[in-house]
Amino acid sequence: MGLVARTKSADRAVGWLGLCSVAVLAHCPGCTAWAGTWEGWAAIAAEMALSHRVPREVLSEADLEEVAQRKLPTKPSLRSYLHKTRCSTSTAKSLLFQFLPFLRWLPRYPVKEWLLGDITSGFSVGIMHLPQGLAYALLAGLPPVTGLYSSFYPVFLYFFFGTSRHNSVGPFAVISVMIGSVTESLVPSENFLEAVNGTNVTMVNEERRDAARVELVAAITVLTGIFQVVLGLLQFGFVVTYLSDPLVRGYTTAASVHVLVSQLKNVFGVSLGEHSGPLSMFMTFIEICQKLPETNVGTLVTAIIAMVAIFIVKELNHKFAAKLPMPIPIELITIIISTGISYGVNLKTKFGISVVGNIPSGLKPPVVPNFSYFGQVVGNAFAIAVVGYAICISLGKIFALKHGYKVDSNQELIALGFCNFLGGFFQCFAISCSMSRSLVQESTGGNSQVAGVIASLVILVTIVKIGELFRDLPKAILAAIIIINLKGMFKQFSDIRTLWKSNRVDLMVWIVTFVATLLLNLDIGLGVSVAFGLLTVIFRTQLPHYSILGRISDTDIYRDVAEYQMAQEVPGVKIFRSSSTLYFANVELYAEALKKKSGINVDRLIEKKKKALKKLKKQQKKAEKENAKRKKDAEDRLNGPGVAVIELSGAEGSTPPKPTLRTLGLPQPSFHAVVLDFSPVSFMDTVSIKILKNIFRDFHEIEVDVFVAGCPVPVLAQLERSNFFSSAITKHSFFPSVHDAVVHIGAEQHQASVDLSTRM
Repeated sequence: MGLVARTKSADRAVGWLGLCSVAVLAHCPGCTAWAGTWEGWAAIAAEMALSHRVPREVLSEADLEEVAQRKLPTKPSLRSYLHKTRCSTSTAKSLLFQFLPFLRWLPRYPVKEWLLGDITSGFSVGIMHLPQGLAYALLAGLPPVTGLYSSFYPVFLYFFFGTSRHNSVGPFAVISVMIGSVTESLVPSENFLEAVNGTNVTMVNEERRDAARVELVAAITVLTGIFQVVLGLLQFGFVVTYLSDPLVRGYTTAASVHVLVSQLKNVFGVSLGEHSGPLSMFMTFIEICQKLPETNVGTLVTAIIAMVAIFIVKELNHKFAAKLPMPIPIELITIIISTGISYGVNLKTKFGISVVGNIPSGLKPPVVPNFSYFGQVVGNAFAIAVVGYAICISLGKIFALKHGYKVDSNQELIALGFCNFLGGFFQCFAISCSMSRSLVQESTGGNSQVAGVIASLVILVTIVKIGELFRDLPKAILAAIIIINLKGMFKQFSDIRTLWKSNRVDLMVWIVTFVATLLLNLDIGLGVSVAFGLLTVIFRTQLPHYSILGRISDTDIYRDVAEYQMAQEVPGVKIFRSSSTLYFANVELYAEALKKKSGINVDRLIEKKKKALKKLKKQQKKAEKENAKRKKDAEDRLNGPGVAVIELSGAEGSTPPKPTLRTLGLPQPSFHAVVLDFSPVSFMDTVSIKILKNIFRDFHEIEVDVFVAGCPVPVLAQLERSNFFSSAITKHSFFPSVHDAVVHIGAEQHQASVDLSTRM
């Protein structure tokens, strides 16, 4: 019964609207200009009534606050804050489990299901750590043994603090080359030249240089750890969001080019000067080209043979990954064979092939870093902290999504921070996660951080007993290992083709990051890349997509009329939408786009109205003077001021009608209402609120009502705090949806037509 009654009511409303529009046109010949609008409203009202039988009272934001009883924002009191931070047994236990995640998962560790896989995986990764640790230490410009330390201490510590089950932390090429650029600029080899036996011949005292560089890198590593721990404790894990995926991939690709160029000297066996700062990579490459005639043939042949062997076996590992129980440890096999050949043939003496040299056995006691370096390396340390974390968390989230567990981004930041901070006291350099080792850890059955402990124990045995046996290892072999491991990062050049098809702005970020990192070096390049990435965001918010919305027939859905054929503009109403939020950088463009999309020059019309009003005012003053003069003449003729007094009283009692665009002879807009769709608006600042007020004022001047639809509650609260609402602009002009606003406008027009027909 209720539905039938509501249907009849809707039909009656449609009938009334039709009758009223006919009555208005019959009694008001001057209103024919609005005939299309009234007929359009009659048609759309009929369509709404017939297609939306479910009744719902149209609510403005003011009505909605009353009906839904909106809660007023409350500020937390000091007492409630202290209550939340009160120390209790459960709070202490929760914090302990948060900072030491192994306490949560280790007691529930499924030994039978996971232990064998973790042991196999840990052994496989440990075998990879050995050659990569030695190679990446060379890349960082440090003694090879520091690479072994960096493969032991941080990996072992990550077991206690980390939340990723598959990340293999330790030395990483990009971080190593970032450290290498700092060591070469602050502790160059030229500072350690010494005369040989009192002659004019000078040689670099490598022992003193290496000791100075280890001291510098220890300070960088500790400071990097401090940054990461502090950011993690402050819940700043989101800082990595400023490094978009195209930015990180462009940066790591450029860093891999830096790595490649830095290792060419070890491939060709030439000695180079050390270059730092912008364009240093190009200066290094030019010097290598100049010294190609001095190439050590033995070194070059050794490097080529090693690269070919490692590449072929790695390809076989990839091709037969499903059939092999574990990847063939070609890197370890290569360094063992090459060390044996170098020792047996005495490659250093006979062919002048540079070798690793002495690798001290055993662990060293912790040493407090030199804090005086902090001021010189603070920028580099922060860059290393952010890049290292970005690579680590991106890998961790990939594996977590694949295996169905969660990685805590802030705890990962703390875990890396503690690994670096504590590792710095033991002559380690800053670490991150290696994709190649992590993939091996996952593919060989690794299920938890126990695999990392097993890998660290393999390195511990190497440091204590085996490391000194690799003193005759040719550096060309380590360079070959580094270069072949760059293959994965060089594959990222394919991003250019992918991004060209999918997103040109992201492609610009990738290219700018790549070029800036190549030209300006790794630290400055990262800063330029982040700045450019943020500029693209600002650029995109400054130039959003503006559209006029129309209603899809038989629905309450509104879409861009330029993109949807079935979307029809509501007669007499302009529904405007921007795809971005509003703030100082784009709000003026928003106002200009609104006026342009409305199809009328609002500012010009306001200017014409002001001129017409000024002219009308002058005419009224002139008429008043003429009337006063005529009345005075009449008084003089009649000698009776009584008549004039009566006429003046009548004139004073009548109020002249308010001038309108029509009475002023100005063109009238083809619409009488504007609806601003605020659903994409997430925040507003003082400038945008001021411009919004101006929009209301300007359209009111040309007799167009402005309504706002879909305004989020936080934005509404901002408007309240900024004293936006007044007697002229109330919350009754704000609606929870575009459809509410359109129905409200239709009801207003219906009521206006009824009132007009009644007066007629």
